[in-house]
Amino acid sequence: MTTAFASGHPPRRIKVALGARAYPILVGPGLLRQPREWIDAVRGRHVLLVTDSHVAPLYGDTVRAALSGREARTFVLPAGEPNKSLAECARAFDLLAGMKASRDACVVALGGGVVGDLAGFVAATWMRGVDFVQMPTTLLAMVDSSVGGKTAVNLTQGKNLIGAFHQPRLVVADTEALATLPDRELAAGLAEVAKYGALGDAGFLDWIDRHALALRTRDPDAIAQAIESACRHKAAIVARDERETGERALLNLGHTFGHAIEAATAYQRFLHGEAVAIGMVLAAKLSARLGMAGEAPARALADLLARLGLPVELPADLDPEVLLGHMRLDKKNASGRLRLILWRGPGKAVIVDDVPEREVLAILAAR
Repeated sequence: MTTAFASGHPPRRIKVALGARAYPILVGPGLLRQPREWIDAVRGRHVLLVTDSHVAPLYGDTVRAALSGREARTFVLPAGEPNKSLAECARAFDLLAGMKASRDACVVALGGGVVGDLAGFVAATWMRGVDFVQMPTTLLAMVDSSVGGKTAVNLTQGKNLIGAFHQPRLVVADTEALATLPDRELAAGLAEVAKYGALGDAGFLDWIDRHALALRTRDPDAIAQAIESACRHKAAIVARDERETGERALLNLGHTFGHAIEAATAYQRFLHGEAVAIGMVLAAKLSARLGMAGEAPARALADLLARLGLPVELPADLDPEVLLGHMRLDKKNASGRLRLILWRGPGKAVIVDDVPEREVLAILAAR
């Protein structure tokens, strides 16, 4: 994939405005090879570089070279969602303990969402919180999971049930890393890009619709615009509602269904963005069933996601009751009642409390 940024041009910068804890998101080509842009965010002598078995051979040496002069260790996580676990966290903690890492240590996350979530949780909990730098290498992580400070690990009972809010000091999105991203992973990231339009910006959703082919074929200008726009949307929401007491919950459009699909398939069958794509379609269909929106917008959303290369149908072999059981464990629920993000049409997501389970089951059972 060619880059959308001319050589020598400064990276694009998006600010996450959180007062004294504000931080920039840098977007541009070759940033991993330009430590002058990010090395000052890595404070202290001890550094734990967390990456995975796919990313380490590609970019691990580059980042390690930039960390010369510091006492740095590399923790290589086996690639895949099933490894976002407490057991792997314990291995990372053992490395930090072996380094005698102190309160001024820094954890650097180099990889996709799994790496970022786990590394962030390690940073949030080691000595009650140390510095953290995000270096996302997938489109999904660049536009979503690396921004906003949500960190977590999974349990067999559900996704992200153990976690903490812990903001990074910096996000470094090197667009050159997308050149090694498989098509399926790219599409998974496009699901999260589309989510921002669906939940709060109908104009952006229309832009995505008009540029669907360009995005799928990795047109550099379209990809660059998608990353910047998505990051600006998320940065603005996080700045207004860091701890998800209100508006930030809208970012979970499609996620309650999606997380249930992931858990029901043991995190083996779908990428996160794929499950979220199916989840957004289910949320739109449920909204239509509840009379909140028409059926035509739900069909249009499904069509767009399909053109982006994503699955949009719930597999027939998944048991609706099992899926509902996983949805009951969702962190947004209150007092045992389902709380879902639904919509009133493109760009108009809403939080709906006490959604009747029989209506959810009807959507899950429809094939």
